[in-house]
Amino acid sequence: MNSLVSIVQVLKAISNEKRLRILSWILDPVAHFPPQRDGDLIEDGVCVGFITEKIGLKQPTVTAHMKVLADAGLVTSKQIKNWVFYKPDRTAIRDAMKTLEREINLSLLDGQSD
Repeated sequence: MNSLVSIVQVLKAISNEKRLRILSWILDPVAHFPPQRDGDLIEDGVCVGFITEKIGLKQPTVTAHMKVLADAGLVTSKQIKNWVFYKPDRTAIRDAMKTLEREINLSLLDGQSD
């Protein structure tokens, strides 16, 4: 997939307020979620049940939002027992931001008036 297509997918994924909020929470899970019985917040990610409870949506809706984030490459998932845990793919997020900067070429904006 070329970089422009992938950055469009990332932008679509984070254009939804709920998904952007979830992504920001799982980037700093210790600050936003309680300790989990199964799975480490940092190593394994955040249980979909905790995300569902915090965001106040139904579990299938949260799962759909997480699929969009995963399809954009922003999060990874793993199953532990009966639960799915999500964590951010920090490398992919950094790469997406670098690609966005390159595609927009922010240096061209420096020094130009609106």
